[in-house]
Amino acid sequence: MAKKHIARDLIVSPEMARSMAELSNETGRQIAVLIDRSGRVDLVIVGDAKQIVIPVLTSIRSSGGRLKGLRCIHTHLAGEDLTDDDLIDLLFLRLDLMGIIKMRSNGLPEKLYCAHIVPSPHNGRNWTFLEPITPGRQPFGFNELITALEEEFNRLQPVRAVDQGKDRAILISVITPSRFREDESAKESMDELVELARSDDIVVLDTVIQQRKKINPKFILGKGKLGEIMFSALRLNANLLLFNQELNPSQIRSITDHTELRVIDRTQLILDIFARRALSREGKLQIEMAQLKYMLPRLSMRDDALSRLTGGIGGRGPGETRLEIDRRRINDRLSLLARKLKKVSKERYQRRSRRRKKDIPVISLVGYTNAGKSTLLNTLTQSRITAEDKLFATLDPTSRRLRFPKDIEVIITDTVGFIRNLPDELLQAFKATLEELYEADLLVHVIDASNPRFPDQISVVEKQLQELDLDKIPCLKVLNKIDLVALDFVEMKCREYQAVSLSALDSGTLGPFLEAAREIISRSAPLKSSVVKQSSANLNR
Repeated sequence: MAKKHIARDLIVSPEMARSMAELSNETGRQIAVLIDRSGRVDLVIVGDAKQIVIPVLTSIRSSGGRLKGLRCIHTHLAGEDLTDDDLIDLLFLRLDLMGIIKMRSNGLPEKLYCAHIVPSPHNGRNWTFLEPITPGRQPFGFNELITALEEEFNRLQPVRAVDQGKDRAILISVITPSRFREDESAKESMDELVELARSDDIVVLDTVIQQRKKINPKFILGKGKLGEIMFSALRLNANLLLFNQELNPSQIRSITDHTELRVIDRTQLILDIFARRALSREGKLQIEMAQLKYMLPRLSMRDDALSRLTGGIGGRGPGETRLEIDRRRINDRLSLLARKLKKVSKERYQRRSRRRKKDIPVISLVGYTNAGKSTLLNTLTQSRITAEDKLFATLDPTSRRLRFPKDIEVIITDTVGFIRNLPDELLQAFKATLEELYEADLLVHVIDASNPRFPDQISVVEKQLQELDLDKIPCLKVLNKIDLVALDFVEMKCREYQAVSLSALDSGTLGPFLEAAREIISRSAPLKSSVVKQSSANLNR
């Protein structure tokens, strides 16, 4: 028992170091072992004369701390020091320690050279070197060293109780030469990604923007930068990397294999927000369809030999691969969802038909997400629709009756907000919801005047309305949140955009808006009928 305890508290036992050196000398190859904290060898690796290749370690359970709970010890035949590859493996794999055994000419071990990660960068490096020692004269206390490192990580960046159970993410964006002149735009895009993450209850620990001449096809960003991010993830106790660019399956797999962190992109984040916020049956159907459409082209292209082939009894040939079965099941589910959504769309159409028979004008609120559409609807109609300071707080369309001061009654509808680069899967899935817009006599474009990026947001909304062939419907621009900006600024922008201004929180500011909307409604009926006739063709493209 005492001997096992001594071996567990040493970096590597002298007997093992000697055996590894002898085997390397006989074979002319580097020999490596991965040892866990109990002193048990988890993996033996045979390399060539110059290097070893450590495989992906996802099948080996982590220690439960910041570090992996494994140390790697391997031989160097030509007396080399720890190499850059050794230190990169130390960092990327979150190893407790990386050590090399330098060999004498007679094949016996000379000294053991080691490095370990440090919680704070030391002389610009994320690791530090231990004093070289002879394997037979190692001081005890390896486990004490690792325990102290783990405690220091936790001391410098503890996980707050309020953050427990939430994803803790580092946000990453990569820009190429065509965007080098758009540093401000890149920062604005990152700021929006931060808001999206916050809307999904993700704790944002750090943001990284890298400029590259071209996208790395494997990792998106450079391997050196990925190493820095990996160290930040280790130091900050992150469990998620969130990319602002859309990733293909190969890139997600490569980054995940190297960092052992969950990896998602902006589209997946938006899909997740929609999945969490959808409340109605229709909204849930639309989100599921969008998720399946996103997933379908991203199914793994690998077939694991014949074990993935499933032939039936009496069938010819090997049958379908697992991949083909997954694709077929997704396509079958998509067909079922399409039929259900078509039924819901028909029900919506019948409700709108009854509304048209009563000849009640319709106003639809549109705009960038989080511009204040739901708050405006609540103030106009004394409703209590959920309105939060989050992106995509509203997904399901909501309609309320509104009576203008001069006894004109209208239906006012709140719709899902737009956003830059809205995933096409979502736009297609929400066409049934967007049908409401084609019935509108007036589109009210709500603009967050307090957002410094609002001119770009106006362009995004107008472009998407044009793509949906909704630009022929009269549109009234409304500058919202004027209580947060200077009065002269509001007056200047109202003239520039031919808009009216208000604060959705203050009913006393709604007069100019109501008067402008009433005037447009009174003359929009002839134009509406021609737009409605085109809606079915537009939605079935």
